[in-house]
Amino acid sequence: MRIGIQASYSGGFQETAAEIRELESAGLDVAAVAEVYTFDAVSQLGYLAAVTERVELLSAIFPIYSRTPALTAMTAAGLDFVSGGRFTLGLGASGPQVIEGWHGVPYDAPLQRTREIVQICRQVWSRERLDHQGSKYSVPLPAEQGTGLGKPLKLINTPVRERIPVMLAALGPKNVELAAEIAEAWEPIFFVPEKAAMVWGGSLAAGKARRDPALGDLRVVTGVPVAIGDDVQPLLDLVRPALALYIGGMGARGKNFYNDLAVRYGYADEAKTIQDLYLDGKKDEAAAAVPEELVRSASLIGPESYVAERVAAYAEAGVSTLMLQPLDGSREGRRKTVETMKRLTS
Repeated sequence: MRIGIQASYSGGFQETAAEIRELESAGLDVAAVAEVYTFDAVSQLGYLAAVTERVELLSAIFPIYSRTPALTAMTAAGLDFVSGGRFTLGLGASGPQVIEGWHGVPYDAPLQRTREIVQICRQVWSRERLDHQGSKYSVPLPAEQGTGLGKPLKLINTPVRERIPVMLAALGPKNVELAAEIAEAWEPIFFVPEKAAMVWGGSLAAGKARRDPALGDLRVVTGVPVAIGDDVQPLLDLVRPALALYIGGMGARGKNFYNDLAVRYGYADEAKTIQDLYLDGKKDEAAAAVPEELVRSASLIGPESYVAERVAAYAEAGVSTLMLQPLDGSREGRRKTVETMKRLTS
C-alpha cells in the first residue's frame, strides 16, 4: 500500500512544495494537487515536478468541464514530461455549484463526457490523428458548426508514455462502474472498508466485466484523516466539520452526491438532519450530528496498534493508496505521520 498527501492550496505554495520534498525523503509516495476555485493545479504540479525526484504527482482533480479534451490530454502529457513519467491524470465531474457557478458552463452528461475525454486523451497520447465523433465532442468540429477549416491533427511532441494513468473520482453507481471499466485508478471519498462492498461492489463488478485487461488491476485511492497515538481520541471531533460540510453543504437538497453516499452507508436519517442543519446555517450542530461510527470508520485515529488493524482493513477492501490527512497541523507532526504510516503500510 502506498501513502500520499494533498498539497495545501490555502497557503504559500513554495513553502508547501518544500514540505512535500521533505516528506518525499520520509517515504511519501504520492503528492496530489486539487483544483476547485483555487489557483490552477497545473502550475503547482509543474513546480512540484521541478523540486521532487521520486514522488508520483496526481491531479486530484481536474474538473472535466473546464478544459477541452485535447487541452486535457496536452496538459497531462506536458506534466508527465516535466516530471519524467511521474504524473497521473485525476479527473472528476465536480458538481453544478462549481461548474456552473465558477466556470459558467452547463453541468450535463458527466458520464458520457468522461468516457469521451478519456478516449480522446488516449488517442492524443498515442499520437494518432485526432478524429473523434461522439455524442458530446466532435473533433475536428463539423463544417456546419464552424468555418469548415478544421482538420485532424496529431500531437507534435512524443509523450514520455503512450498511456498516462487515469484516475476517476466517482461516487454514484454508474460513475463507479465507468471508473472500473476505463480507468487505471478510482478515487472514492469517505471510504468505509466494511461497507465498501455493500455500497460499490455491484458497480465495480459490472465495470470490471468490460475492462480492458491491458489496464491492469484497478487501483483504489482514497483520502483518510490520520492521528496516531494514545491520546488522540479527542481529535475525532476535528473530522466532524469536514463530513458535515460535504454531507450537508456540498450541493442542494436532492443534488448532493455526498449526502447520497451517507444514505447508502445506512445513515439516511442522520444525513437528512445534517443537511437540514447545515443549510439552515447551523454548522456546529450539523457537525455534532455526524454519527460517531462514521467518523471512526472513515478515519485512522487511535493507538498505533489500532491504526495498523484499520490499515489492514483498508487493504483487505482493495485500497492501494491512502491519501493522508494528518490532523497534527504542524510540519513536524505531518512528517512523523508520514514516517509512521510508511512503516505500517510497508
